[in-house]
Amino acid sequence: MNAPAPPIPKSASRIDESLPFHPVRIAVLSVSDTRDEETDTSGKVLADRIEAAGHGLAARAIVPDDIDAIRSRVRGWIEHGGVEVIITTGGTGLTGRDVTPEALEPLFDKRIDGFSVIFHQVSYQSVGLSTLQSRATAGLISGVFVFCLPGSNGAVKDGWGVIAPQLDSRHRPCNLVELMARLLES
Repeated sequence: MNAPAPPIPKSASRIDESLPFHPVRIAVLSVSDTRDEETDTSGKVLADRIEAAGHGLAARAIVPDDIDAIRSRVRGWIEHGGVEVIITTGGTGLTGRDVTPEALEPLFDKRIDGFSVIFHQVSYQSVGLSTLQSRATAGLISGVFVFCLPGSNGAVKDGWGVIAPQLDSRHRPCNLVELMARLLES
């Protein structure tokens, strides 16, 4: 049984309550050949945490473990313009059907290498060395932040614990929200 994810230490997450909170529009994409709306517990956990944090759940979908299906859904959301962040759950493992990184990393304009490093540090506290089986990744696609998490509920909780402080506009000394207006600068 997995222990609950440890909280991010207060020294790592510094919220300045005197600043205004700016909600972010986030889409959740579950990648699975076997889950449907009723059995997609990790997608639900993520959607619930997004809304509890005060952000907007802009969209939620499930696609099969298929490179074209994953890319199509992500590109569609980005082209529509209604999302600022996309978080995927599932398809980051090592089996032949796990293709989320293969689908999305070639689309990254920039990688967010630090996300994987921090995710694995947090995940190690929950699942020990089993964290090495995850290929959690993140990057920017056309000015939209994309985070790819494993499909387990525990991994989603760990991942949200890493992502959430950076999506809080009050986080200091800096956060991802304050960068959003400048992501497409040239």
